[in-house]
Amino acid sequence: MPELRKDPIIGRWVIIATERSKRPDELSSKANGSPDGECPFCETKEAKTPGEIFAIRKNNQPNTPGWQVRAIPSVAPFLRIEGDSDRRGHGLYDVMNSIGAHEVIVETPQHIDNIADLATEQIASVFYAYRERMMDLEKDQRFKYVLVFKNHGWSAGGGKEKHSRSQLIATPITPMRVKEELIGSRQYYDYHERCIFCDIIRQETQQKERVVCDMDGFVAVAPFASRFPFEVWILPKKHSSDFTKCDDQHRVDLARILKQVLLKLKKALDDPPYNYIIHTAPFRREKRGYWKTVNQDYHWHIEIMPRITRVAGFEWGSGFYICPIPPEDAARFLRETEI
Repeated sequence: MPELRKDPIIGRWVIIATERSKRPDELSSKANGSPDGECPFCETKEAKTPGEIFAIRKNNQPNTPGWQVRAIPSVAPFLRIEGDSDRRGHGLYDVMNSIGAHEVIVETPQHIDNIADLATEQIASVFYAYRERMMDLEKDQRFKYVLVFKNHGWSAGGGKEKHSRSQLIATPITPMRVKEELIGSRQYYDYHERCIFCDIIRQETQQKERVVCDMDGFVAVAPFASRFPFEVWILPKKHSSDFTKCDDQHRVDLARILKQVLLKLKKALDDPPYNYIIHTAPFRREKRGYWKTVNQDYHWHIEIMPRITRVAGFEWGSGFYICPIPPEDAARFLRETEI
């Protein structure tokens, strides 16, 4: 029968609808969408994009060939760098200007669609670019958070150019989804004097029921209260609140396990569209009291969500998610998938 499961971090409930359980090959998972003309993200096409903000390159000539990873402004930014927040009231409503930063991280000069197909060292360079851009944007006192995310595949918002890239958005407020984790983590820490993520890692690695892979200081697990079928979280086994604290070796280790997980998903689900996001601690600003213990109570991680089912009316209306595959089954299937 169906089972209600409570997320131990933020208290969100999900429905594990076992009677709707499907085999992986019965799920709609194909990444659709087709390229339109020449790809502007490929090497030698630098003039087709805005000028780079940051690059890892062999030469010192911006916006020319010879790069490994580029960060460029989005051509259709959700938030803009110019101006001040000017937070104000509009009757009973709060309003502020849409300041922020919206950048695209082009992950390879080659026309490769899925980051899973890049070399481990190249993925580590992508993580280095994330780190450098996050640390640079932290210097801007207007910003409180930087969210890094990837949309792979048409139905996951990946766009029509099949070139591996991710995005980075700096915001003048802490996103609600992150704030829920911060609050839940702090409340758990206040009561137990332990990080809830560390406790989850300890229990999952002991039970091994929902572990997808465990390697090089990182563990990939299917969350106990998974929102989506084949949802996977990657967490550092050593406690750390900030993604930007990853050193060179940790970035290589992280690249290795991310590649492993994404290749398993690609093979098991026929190259599904997916999103991944990096949740890390916010910038430290003195006005936010619940950040005082963030170094101890929060734990950065990557959330990977294949887009193989649709969120419909009940989910939107109730706040519940319905996951048709138990995470234990998903983890076992991925563990057994050879790449």
